[in-house]
Amino acid sequence: MIRKNIAVLMTCFNRKAKTIASLASVFEQVVSDEIKLQVYLVDDGSTDGTTETVAERFPQVKIFRGDGNLFWNGGMRRSFAEALQSDADYYLWLNDDTILYPDTIARLLEYAEQLEENTAAHRFVLIGSTCDPDTGNLTYGGMVRSTWWHPLKFQLLPTADTLQTCHTMNGNCVLIPREIAQIVGNLDPNFVHSTGDLDYGLRVRQAGGTLWVLPGYVGTCKQNPREADVWENPNLNVWERLKKVSQPKGLPVQEWKVFAKRHAGPFWPFYWSLPYVRLVFAALFGGKMGSQING
Repeated sequence: MIRKNIAVLMTCFNRKAKTIASLASVFEQVVSDEIKLQVYLVDDGSTDGTTETVAERFPQVKIFRGDGNLFWNGGMRRSFAEALQSDADYYLWLNDDTILYPDTIARLLEYAEQLEENTAAHRFVLIGSTCDPDTGNLTYGGMVRSTWWHPLKFQLLPTADTLQTCHTMNGNCVLIPREIAQIVGNLDPNFVHSTGDLDYGLRVRQAGGTLWVLPGYVGTCKQNPREADVWENPNLNVWERLKKVSQPKGLPVQEWKVFAKRHAGPFWPFYWSLPYVRLVFAALFGGKMGSQING
């Protein structure tokens, strides 16, 4: 096997136990001696001792500090930027609450080699699906459009026994070859927390690439719990919802505009405005709102 360099990209904030467990799963991977793993971790201002513990337990990890305002997209973008300087063969996005199975990286490389042999699929991204450690239910992975009429609504693609194509992805476990990284570049700074991974997957397809979901699961990751004060909360009035929607974990107007304008076609103003119109109607007349992207 030809020597392969894999840059593992992670970001974290104040969940030391999960971060350490995820890192441990990386260094417990069963891979050939020809595979070199280098972890790039952005600690976005943790106060729970994450940086110190990582440095002690895994001194080989390259750690970078944030100011507490990076959130997921900003942290992963910083990690990606640092790793791009190494010109690695592959870049592996990994959420710090994802625990990989010991054979995950070997499987990712196996399928990557298969795709590389197929000239029709030489530009690709590989996505790993995760399941809940208690229930075994699908939690994150590849995503497909959930309805014909709404280009910005996606749902998780159930796992299968063979490779499957999809439209975009969650960023929990994603293998990006050097060629895609060179063509598509980094995560977009227009996004702060969420949406950046969905945007990246769609940008890969716009660049002529393909997205493939591995068979089965690559590890475990619990679904992030919905916060009690999210902007879809039916107990909030319209002004409270409008305040929440502008926060990084809501649906900031400018971020959503960038996403809609880029991916919704000529009718993007309609799709951009739709969640905010629904927000006002739901707040005034009652009823819950579904997720604007998932489902």
